[in-house]
Amino acid sequence: MAPVVSLRNVAKRYMRGKQNVEVFHGINLDIPERDFLALMGPSGSGKTTLLNLIGGLDRPTEGEVIVQGERIDQLSSSQLAKWRARHVGFIFQFYNLMPMLTAEKNVELPLLLTNLSSAQRKQNVAAALEIVGLSDRARHKPSELSGGQQQRVAIARALIADPTLLVCDEPTGDLDRHTAEEILQLLQTLNRQQGKTIIMVTHDPKAAEFATRTLHVDKGQLLDSGTRSAA
Repeated sequence: MAPVVSLRNVAKRYMRGKQNVEVFHGINLDIPERDFLALMGPSGSGKTTLLNLIGGLDRPTEGEVIVQGERIDQLSSSQLAKWRARHVGFIFQFYNLMPMLTAEKNVELPLLLTNLSSAQRKQNVAAALEIVGLSDRARHKPSELSGGQQQRVAIARALIADPTLLVCDEPTGDLDRHTAEEILQLLQTLNRQQGKTIIMVTHDPKAAEFATRTLHVDKGQLLDSGTRSAA
C-alpha cells in the first residue's frame, strides 16, 4: 500500500540577512495511512518547518512532497489553499478560535467555503462536537470555555471537513498535564477508532508516548526512535 505522505529528497533553505540557512537536505519520509507520528527535536531543529511542508503551509526549496499521490509542491498558491481546505485539519497550540463566535460557529467556519446547505452544516457541526465531547457547550464562546475545552473545539473544527491528515503543532503546549493527557487521549482515539492519520510536533516525551512512533529532527536529519504498539 502506498504511503499517504511521501517526502523525497526534500531540502529547505531560507535567507537570514545575507546568510543562506539550510534547515533540511535530502530528507526522505513515508507516512502510512492511519499513522500517528510524533516529531520531536530541540528548538530550531526544523520540526515545525517539516510539519508545515507536509501540511502545505510551506514549500520545499528542492524535492517532492506527495500526499495521496499528488505533488503538492507543484501546486499554485490558489490550488494549494483549496487542497489544504480539503485534505488537512490544523490543530495549533493556542487554538486560534474566533472570540466573538460560539463553539458551534467556530467549528462551522471551514464549511462556509463548501456547497453544503445550512441544515447539513448544522448536522455536521453537531456530529463533530459530539465526537470531542462538547455537545453541551455548543453555544458557549471561547471566553466561557476552559483551555482544554477550547482545544476540543479546535479539534472539532479540524475534523469537520473529514480531512486526510490531522496536523498538530504543540497541541498540548498551553495545557496543564491532566488536560493535556485528555487531549492526547482524544487524538489517540481519533487515530485508532476513526483511522485518522496524525502528524504531531511536540517537545514533550510524555505526549510522544501517545503516538505510534516518534521521529527526532536534529541537524537537518530524521532519527527513528522506533514504533510502539497501537494496542
